[in-house]
Amino acid sequence: MQDDSSATTANEKQIDYWDQTAGPRWVAMQDSLDRLIGPLGVEARRRGAPSAGESVLDVGCGCGQTLLELAEDVGESGSVTGVDVSSPMVARANERAADGGFKNIEAFVADAQVYDFEPGAYDLAYSRFGVMFFDDPLAALGNLGRAIEGGGRMSFVCWQAITENPWMFEPTRAAMAHVDVEAPTDPHAPGPFAFADRERLLGLLTGAGFGDVLVEPFEVEMEVGGGAELDQTVEFMLQMGPAAQAVREADAQAAEAARGAVREALEPYYSAERGVIMPGRSWIVSARA
Repeated sequence: MQDDSSATTANEKQIDYWDQTAGPRWVAMQDSLDRLIGPLGVEARRRGAPSAGESVLDVGCGCGQTLLELAEDVGESGSVTGVDVSSPMVARANERAADGGFKNIEAFVADAQVYDFEPGAYDLAYSRFGVMFFDDPLAALGNLGRAIEGGGRMSFVCWQAITENPWMFEPTRAAMAHVDVEAPTDPHAPGPFAFADRERLLGLLTGAGFGDVLVEPFEVEMEVGGGAELDQTVEFMLQMGPAAQAVREADAQAAEAARGAVREALEPYYSAERGVIMPGRSWIVSARA
């Protein structure tokens, strides 16, 4: 098992956040999150077209759902390598791989922006919402390009703007009436929406040396909270959504008011049969090194 967690990196803030704060929450809410974003990862995987015998790099592999899916695609003659900066999530990913009896999966802690991947070692670099958090995205994409150099493929999914994603935007806006949600001063700063600008994303990929670049819109109905009942979904958004930190830091009265406002925002989209269903919009990106 490799571990590059001690390597010099420019991404200390993101690493600390995903290792200490977000990672444990993602592990605890793994099932709900897999149901929420799973369909988008499936579409990115379809565009990447992993096939039997190939070697795949999963960037930001998280708790491992995508590792298991990719391992099924490439079969026993292929291999899947997962990297993520969150040690709790990598531990969970390896646990799931072992529980499933997969012999063709390896996951380890590493910062994909600076990790010294073997040049041309992979046929496909894939990511489900794991590539928007680099301090230097051009350097990170260039590093991933070297890992698949010689004609390898890249395929990933990333979010469009928060305003194009009502499942995040509406509850966040509701909470903002009661708690101070810090808005990013730089829309391109590392975070979920760093690649929301399609033209910038195209420029980064071509600047990093990729060809045959496609950035295509993809819309899907999101199972917010993984199909849970309404109050559980409210708690899910208050743990994982953009307003989560502000609600945690607010006084009890403000936090309760924010909770009520989020519930009110989500209720029109709720049914007992399906839970909260709201639109989600992303970019499906494909390119060749």
